[in-house]
Amino acid sequence: MLPQPLHEPQHILIVEDSEDDFYAAKRACVKANLLNPIEHAVSGEAALKRLEAEAQTKPGLILLDLNMPGLDGRKTLEIIKQNHTLKTIPVVILTTSDDERDVKACYALGANTYIQKPVDFDGLIEAMKRIKGYWFEIALLPQE
Repeated sequence: MLPQPLHEPQHILIVEDSEDDFYAAKRACVKANLLNPIEHAVSGEAALKRLEAEAQTKPGLILLDLNMPGLDGRKTLEIIKQNHTLKTIPVVILTTSDDERDVKACYALGANTYIQKPVDFDGLIEAMKRIKGYWFEIALLPQE
């Protein structure tokens, strides 16, 4: 049996321009019993604005889509990982792309994990279970 967490569940910031994909991810989190509060940013710009405005309440994890209009996920990742106060937040790339160039580029920019979005809802639930198991039950995350 895993030890009980010593702190309140940390927020998850999902950066996703597609409302349908965001709500699917949110529903999958519920089905996976991921009890962390979930926040939504519809763009890279919105994510950075939220992170900078509320720097004292950093999310415990960012799920970041790559292909968004405006400031895409690659540039958003780069900005987060170059920022002294934000770079410790784990960033999981959750995207449809399985292009090896994207994978390499994201890891080079500091991504903590790269996951290709599953094509069906059951696969998304399973992915969220694994994210929950690793990032919130095994890994130690920095506290605010």
